[in-house]
Amino acid sequence: MSDATATDANPDVDPAALAALKHVGLVGGLSETKVSCAALGDRLDASTQTASRRLQTLESAGYVERDVVSDGQWVRVTDAGEATLRAEYADYRQLFESDVELSLRGSVTGGMGEGRHYITLSGYAEQFRERLGYDPFPGTLNVNLTEESVRRRGEMAGIDAVPIGAWEGEDRTYGAATCYGVTLVADGERYDEVHAIVPDRTHHDDDQLELIAPDRLRDALDLADGDSVEVRVEPTSRADEPESAAVETEAA
Repeated sequence: MSDATATDANPDVDPAALAALKHVGLVGGLSETKVSCAALGDRLDASTQTASRRLQTLESAGYVERDVVSDGQWVRVTDAGEATLRAEYADYRQLFESDVELSLRGSVTGGMGEGRHYITLSGYAEQFRERLGYDPFPGTLNVNLTEESVRRRGEMAGIDAVPIGAWEGEDRTYGAATCYGVTLVADGERYDEVHAIVPDRTHHDDDQLELIAPDRLRDALDLADGDSVEVRVEPTSRADEPESAAVETEAA
């Protein structure tokens, strides 16, 4: 986990701008494509001026890059924009498919030791115990994701997970996070009771994923830096909230 005082990478964009992002992607913008605001406006059932403003919003958010020319503009969806589209895709997968699972791949890498500090803070430790159902080993296993898995990471947002709330310490506020249920697989061996912890605000790049578990995962799976692992992300719920109760809460 990282310092909660870090700032978010991108500002929020509204659904209308996200619709424009989807259309840009559909016409080839994941690589690069020439876009006319008039044509985009037609697809969005909006004016040329409105389409232009939405592209400007996406550029300001870091979701697209633009090169304006005399008869239009070349537009490319950035990695951040693709991650946002993948998160939308994951939401629809969860709506129309059952047993949604996401498989990410990467290699074990050394950390800076921050995980041990944050995992053991009382405000987090108590929530882990109650909501995950165990006391995590005091430290995280860091996984350096492959390029393909970095692109797919945004799909995690559509998978049911356990929220960890922000809390007040003596001299500062510690930020919220989300814990995704994970099965970790390495060299044919697997460890089921794992969670990927994703702080709402973090210093880490998207290619880094932190894992926690009741045991030291390096020992449990005989892992060393550079070893290849598979991170299977699956829907999970809070240990202190039975699934039936969660459904009733949502229905209410």
